[in-house]
Amino acid sequence: MSDETLPDLFPDFETRRIDTGDTDIFLRCGGSGPPLLLLHGFPQTHAMWHKVAPRLAERFFLVIPDLRGYGQSATPPSDPEHLAYSKRTMGQDMVRVMSQLGQERFRLAGHDRGGRVAYRMALDHPERIERLAVLDIVPTHTMWTTMAKDLAMRVYHWLFLAQPEPFPERLIGGDPDLYLEHSMASWTAKRSLADFDPAAMAAYRAAFRQPERIRAACEDYRAGATCDLAHDEADVQALRRIGCPTLALWGAVGIAEKAKGPFEVWQTWAEDLEGVAVDCGHFVCEERPDDTAAALLDFFKD
Repeated sequence: MSDETLPDLFPDFETRRIDTGDTDIFLRCGGSGPPLLLLHGFPQTHAMWHKVAPRLAERFFLVIPDLRGYGQSATPPSDPEHLAYSKRTMGQDMVRVMSQLGQERFRLAGHDRGGRVAYRMALDHPERIERLAVLDIVPTHTMWTTMAKDLAMRVYHWLFLAQPEPFPERLIGGDPDLYLEHSMASWTAKRSLADFDPAAMAAYRAAFRQPERIRAACEDYRAGATCDLAHDEADVQALRRIGCPTLALWGAVGIAEKAKGPFEVWQTWAEDLEGVAVDCGHFVCEERPDDTAAALLDFFKD
């Protein structure tokens, strides 16, 4: 299924492509009010926001992009240091996107890998971010430095995808649907795909079947194990913290809960923190869209 024939999950939103100078970013935008940027995670696309976007659009002007390498955005070449897929670089993409849309200050929410881009943006560009929400993650530094057996079994992909090219790419490429579906089901509370809209799953499968996007996802995780970790370590050493109001929202049986108490961890990273646990697994926007939308609306309201 091509991009052109995929079901439209955002019928009232405008479709845009923005050249950031380094890459080409695909996005949806719509709604009315203060700007709110929504960033997706692995192994998904911007489609993961389709259940909560209609409610958020009643109060905010939403910008919902595909991160570089994902969905319908471009797939820049790799580099030996994996900096092309670092969260710092991905965050710079988003700052440039928002500038081209005329939004110099904005609210920001990110799930999974998008949450890592989001908190990196809050640290690297504090003048741009008014409020920050991170969904079902703890910082990359915490993940790598506290990864005991139970967590490692749950997030085996952190180690697998970070292996040198082309090992994970070749294995995933043999049956990308199997890898995608197994991974997503394993991180839900029900251990199934029951809470995912078939149209959204079609979008995820279509993107993940493309070899260049499998390669980009692996580069994302190679960056996580190298330069992203180094950037976090530098912040820890410098005692640098997130200054804007921050919401940590996680699934009660999600990935962040298995890592280390999410609220306690984010207290060491954010100066002004709220915490909300949602009764679901990792995919809070699709497993519990009403609860997630309500929490985001309450946090981001003026």
